[in-house]
Amino acid sequence: MTSRRTVVRRAPGKLFVAGEYAVVEPGTPSILVAVDREVTVTVSGACGSGTVVSSDLGPRTRAPHVQAALKTVAGLLAERGLPAPALNITVSSRLHENGRKFGLGSSGAVTVAAVEAVAAFCGMTLSHDHLFRLALLATARLDAKGSGGDLAASTWGGWITYRAPDRAFVLDLARRRGVEEALRTPWPGLEIRRLPPPAGLALEVGWTGRPASTPSLVSGLHRRTWRGSASHQKFVAASTDFVRAATGALETGDGTGLLRQIRRARQELARLDEEVGLGIFTAELTALCDVAESVGGAAKPSGAGGGDCGIALLDAEASPDIAHVRERWTAAGVRPLPIRPAMEKENLHDRPTQG
Repeated sequence: MTSRRTVVRRAPGKLFVAGEYAVVEPGTPSILVAVDREVTVTVSGACGSGTVVSSDLGPRTRAPHVQAALKTVAGLLAERGLPAPALNITVSSRLHENGRKFGLGSSGAVTVAAVEAVAAFCGMTLSHDHLFRLALLATARLDAKGSGGDLAASTWGGWITYRAPDRAFVLDLARRRGVEEALRTPWPGLEIRRLPPPAGLALEVGWTGRPASTPSLVSGLHRRTWRGSASHQKFVAASTDFVRAATGALETGDGTGLLRQIRRARQELARLDEEVGLGIFTAELTALCDVAESVGGAAKPSGAGGGDCGIALLDAEASPDIAHVRERWTAAGVRPLPIRPAMEKENLHDRPTQG
């Protein structure tokens, strides 16, 4: 007999504000913002012994991440002497349109929502910290190179600063000592902390119409001899510096200072692109940045680049400038998206996460 109880959980998508690429190095800071579009995961009991996953994006889309989430939660249940039930899991996404992704972190959002929904169905209430850790264990088993920043934004919501843990350490810890111990043990390099939204600035998002693969771009960087070189070390140091400065600007309400650091972030990504030839900047992303800077704003690709989205920070009071940017983006083949930062997700156990 199956349970008639149904559990629904949602997780927002994300945008990288600063620190892409460098964030994959453990302990290197970044800034992300959750967005007001989300993935919804619905879980109910199923007949038989198997779990069935369905998605409005097609039967195979995001299935590996849902299965990884299931396996991770099942591991925790087994350590607690509890069975993993057969489930019906349904995924729906507002991070896509007609099957095309915008580059808003759908893989991370579906992982977070799936972990939380399955855990809740099984009677477990997770703190933000434990939800994030379970989601990172799940995704690291699929690709240990991913930073997990998307998971942090989807878990906490709002604006955050994020430093990635050592994923090799995390996976080894879970393998040797179990999931439960991995939830309690400090993770080297990890930090997640809320930030206030930018003072006096509006976040504008433009979609290039071209999907990009973050895992492919990051893997391409890992395959090159550039990684570990003096130039790589210089890039990580520069990224650390402008992310710290941007974090300080957000915390003190220094909008002008934040714009200055976002322009630095664009310049460093351009230097990386020129040296390594990853194709971070497309014609559309370059136009997106140039148009925003022409009215005194700051802009850059969000995430790995190569397509997907770019972001701009513009004077929130300058409505004519914002309208002008949107018009020129459209003329350059960039579609303005009606996306805004998501609210912070509340949790009774919520606190900054370190180690």
